[in-house]
Amino acid sequence: MASDSENNMDREIILADFQACTGIDDIAEAITLLELNNWDLVAAINGVIPQENGILQSNLSSVASQANIDGPHSQAAPAAPPAAPAASSSSSSAFCPTLPSRHIVERQPRMLNFRVEYRQRTVEVVIEEGSVVGEIKQILETELQVPVSKMQLKGWKSGDLSDSIVLQSLHLPKNNSLYVLTPDITPTASTSQNSDLQESLNQNFLLVISHREAQRDYNLNFPGSRTIQEVKRNVSDLTNIPVRHQQWEGWPASASDSMTLAASGISYPCHHLGVCRRSSPANTQEPTEEVNNTEVNVFVQCADVHMVSDSEGDDFEDASEFGVDESEMFGMGTSTGCRKAPLMPENTENEVDALLHFTAEFTTRYGECHPVFFIGTLEAASQEAFYGKPRDRKLLAIYLHNDESVLGNVFCSQMMCADSIVSYLSQNFITWAWDVTKEANKARLLTMCTRHFGSVVAQTIRTYKTDQFPLLLIVMGKRTSNEVLNVIQGNTTVDELMMRLMGAMEIFTAQQQEDIKDEDEREAREMVKREQDEAYQLSLEADRKKREAQEREQAEQLRLQQIQKEADDEKEAIRLSLEHALPPEPAEEGGEPISKLRIRTPSGEFLVRRFLGSTKLQVLFDFVASKGYPWEGFKLLTTFPRRNITQLDPASSLLEAKLFPQETLFLEAKE
Repeated sequence: MASDSENNMDREIILADFQACTGIDDIAEAITLLELNNWDLVAAINGVIPQENGILQSNLSSVASQANIDGPHSQAAPAAPPAAPAASSSSSSAFCPTLPSRHIVERQPRMLNFRVEYRQRTVEVVIEEGSVVGEIKQILETELQVPVSKMQLKGWKSGDLSDSIVLQSLHLPKNNSLYVLTPDITPTASTSQNSDLQESLNQNFLLVISHREAQRDYNLNFPGSRTIQEVKRNVSDLTNIPVRHQQWEGWPASASDSMTLAASGISYPCHHLGVCRRSSPANTQEPTEEVNNTEVNVFVQCADVHMVSDSEGDDFEDASEFGVDESEMFGMGTSTGCRKAPLMPENTENEVDALLHFTAEFTTRYGECHPVFFIGTLEAASQEAFYGKPRDRKLLAIYLHNDESVLGNVFCSQMMCADSIVSYLSQNFITWAWDVTKEANKARLLTMCTRHFGSVVAQTIRTYKTDQFPLLLIVMGKRTSNEVLNVIQGNTTVDELMMRLMGAMEIFTAQQQEDIKDEDEREAREMVKREQDEAYQLSLEADRKKREAQEREQAEQLRLQQIQKEADDEKEAIRLSLEHALPPEPAEEGGEPISKLRIRTPSGEFLVRRFLGSTKLQVLFDFVASKGYPWEGFKLLTTFPRRNITQLDPASSLLEAKLFPQETLFLEAKE
């Protein structure tokens, strides 16, 4: 332990001297640069401020240390950064003397990695820090077969750069992302699908950004070639929220800070976003001195990755952003801090209550920005993820936490709470969590895993040691069984975690597409069957209605026929009664005057009969009616002069009606 304390104290002194010489106030950046040079003070200084005649030997560190012992205590505290640039300058001049040229030796050059995207291609470029921008273009010209004169290299934090700019002067991180634009080169047939993206790079996007704390909206116009990281920096100037502290809503899940707006998948021409200040996780650690040192080493190893992946060079304002005090970073914290409350109580009976406690304690430790943990049993989470419609299914992410692992705090604060990871998990996964710190809780988890995923998964979890936790199990549901696609350990980075999540999503998407195709085919078959059944039912219904209509028509016909028959019977009865009531036809020779009448019917027949001259007209009417021509429907007319006999008084005689001794009449239907 004594040697560890001395080592930490030496690094503290080296850090203070390095900041004094270089004027770098950012502790995290200074640590990163020193780590890249294995805490060799002179090599780190020369990496930032190269000497004219070469590189100073590492034994300058002993001189620097002695100089620091003699002088720096009066200037600033060893572990604190310079209070102001002026103080840094004075410290630099007091500490960095010019050494004789005999100390000049050759040093190993620092290498930079560039990931360059062009249409559908990605080129990895590794080049010395002392090279110029034009050399990167020359390498890309060979790889992409694109002339340097027609190539625009974009994605630099400081905007467009000339080919003569030295990379070292840009103070770039080890890993960088760039992209190439070629406006003068028309895409070929193989890249025609990217023509819209190429065109979008020249379009303007309106971002409507809602600042929650200020309750104010900003309408900002950006070209499609602007990166998301550049947008975040501009928003930082407006809202005074550093990029590291920005919490966003509205970016697509697949978008990263290095992407252009055109390639990010946002809506055109207008896209709505929300931003607020992310709450800093509470510092509730109580590790021992040895554990502190281990956690700090893990933090330092991940610092460079985190700066590149999440903030792309945004300054760390304080080491406490990682949930670690500066004194703890260098092994100087005490071991008598406040003990962290467990994420999950031991021997809990109700899984829902246990997960509510887990979520609340996780939020207390690491802040509000974390994955949405499913509140329910593992069986319920599986049902939610696997057994809906294929289009609604998701992967199941099982997060297993162990407070006894030194990786737990770093993994939670830097990986699980990273904006990109939170967004990706929320959109594509059902995330279920469990704390295996206590043996009883671990045994219960193994029982649940055996029940739902089989003994192989439970045995796999048993094989992992405490220092390999946390674990993130990615499970995919299949028709017959559930399959664990990936087991992600705690010793990973944000980029690697995202890549493994995306790899699992690719496998899941392929399976999901097959399931969707099968379901669509099944639904198509069922739809055809339903349509056939509906057509059959409609046919039966039409036949039934037709049959009922025929039956109604027949019944109506029978009813009308019955009515007609009854009317005919009634008419026939009246006719017969009239016929029987008629007086007998008189003989041609008799004592009384005889009137002979010829009546022409509408059918052309003639009715001939003799009547006494004294016979009433009513008898004539009854005679005509007895032949089927009732006076209500017919009128009896004379030929010349034309008279309507039916309008005369029925009680008058034929003589009075001048129908004597003979007369020809005709019947005409009344209108």
